[in-house]
Amino acid sequence: MNLESFLLLALILFSLGLYAVMSRRNMIAILIGIELMLNAASLNFMAFNRFLPVEDPTVGQIFVLFIIGLAAAEVAIALSIILIVYRQRKRIDVDDITELKG
Repeated sequence: MNLESFLLLALILFSLGLYAVMSRRNMIAILIGIELMLNAASLNFMAFNRFLPVEDPTVGQIFVLFIIGLAAAEVAIALSIILIVYRQRKRIDVDDITELKG
C-alpha cells in the first residue's frame, strides 16, 4: 500500500465520523463519530511517519499515543456525562443537554 491509499482510508473514516456527528441526535452515536475522526487523524500521522522522510522516526508514533490518551480521557468523561443525563432524563438525546444550561 502507498501513502495515497492510507490517506483515502483516513478520509473515508473522517467523513463517516463527521457524518455521524452532524446527523445523529444520540450522544453515544456522536461519541462514536468523534472516535472515528480521531482514528482517522491517527492513521494520517502514522502514514506520514511511514512514507515521508523525517529526522526522528518516532514523531508520528508519539502523536498517536497522545491521541489515544486524549480519546480515552474523552470517552471516560463523555460516558459519565451520558450516564448522568440518562439517569435524570431517561433519554440521551442532544436536545436534553441544551435544557441543562439554565
